[in-house]
Amino acid sequence: MQFGIFSVGDVTPDPTTGRTPTEGERIRAVMRIAEKAEEVGLDVFATGEHHNPPFVPSSPTTMLGYLAGRTERLVMSTATTLITTNDPVKIAEDFAMLQHLAGGRADLMLGRGNTGPVYPWFGQDIRQGIPLAVENYALLHRLWREDVVDWEGRFRTPLQGFTSTPRPLDGVPPFVWHGSIRSPEIAEQAAYYGDGFFANNIFWPKEHFQRLIGLYRRRYEHYGHGRADQAIVGLGGQVFMRRNSQDAVREFRPYFDNAPVYGGGPSLEDFSRETPLTVGSPEQVIERTLEFRESFGDYQRQLFLVDHAGLPLKTVLEQLDLLGEEVVPVLRREFAARRPAGVPDGPPTHDERKRALAQDGAHDEHDADKEGVK
Repeated sequence: MQFGIFSVGDVTPDPTTGRTPTEGERIRAVMRIAEKAEEVGLDVFATGEHHNPPFVPSSPTTMLGYLAGRTERLVMSTATTLITTNDPVKIAEDFAMLQHLAGGRADLMLGRGNTGPVYPWFGQDIRQGIPLAVENYALLHRLWREDVVDWEGRFRTPLQGFTSTPRPLDGVPPFVWHGSIRSPEIAEQAAYYGDGFFANNIFWPKEHFQRLIGLYRRRYEHYGHGRADQAIVGLGGQVFMRRNSQDAVREFRPYFDNAPVYGGGPSLEDFSRETPLTVGSPEQVIERTLEFRESFGDYQRQLFLVDHAGLPLKTVLEQLDLLGEEVVPVLRREFAARRPAGVPDGPPTHDERKRALAQDGAHDEHDADKEGVK
């Protein structure tokens, strides 16, 4: 099972000091946080994509390409790549390039984002969000699998004899997660292609996400990709830890109350009760995360949000030490012990997908030989 962190890259004043980092400071801090994730034994770093203040990650592949050169094991991923407002041709090119730079340690999570004005900024209509997501991914899927593409759709100019470069590393496209917090159409899309489904369950009660994940699992099996319990599921989570839970609550409260995402809404206690936010001791984080399996079934990737709301870099690095030393080792052991035989313990790696592609090719050649004999 993969464990990692994701960052939304917000530039938020520290409510305890009043100081706001510069954009440059925040970008460098995010990169240091990602490097620290590898140092403490985590598997994945994912960055969001935003094109408006107070967020800085407008170019995820630039950040991840830099990070790929400074790490050895960490999987480079995104917490959202905007399939609706990015050109699928550019996504195909950028992430194939990242694949090469990272030696296959790269995947991506497609989503529609949560900022309405981004649509007109990039010449699109938010009312077409779902059709854009469906059509753009259909093109992206082909661009990575066909050397020459002829294509015509509703939302971009046609392609005639187009080849996306570079080609995917080893002929294996990056693994794709479809991320959603509300849309059954995206769960259906993920199931249709046999891709991963990431339910970023950090805002709403679990019952909502149980319905989405249940739909994805049923449709994954319907389309013949495997049993429902073999579908590839990822989940989010927000944590803040101190060894004493009272210290954690006291220290985190001003950050929660002033956070750009949920500040001014429900109280910290209410939000912690209704969502996966866990503010407390490492033991409480372990217990809460293990409950996800009871709610959603066995799953393959767990990402934690740890660097938002103006938290100082020093504090975030301390969170990563606790994750790497006390939380994730226990979670790995417990999830592995509870996982039934035949259920994937993680999303497919680049090397696993490379071997599967080679085996499929061998089977195709064998079938062709038999046809020739006939």
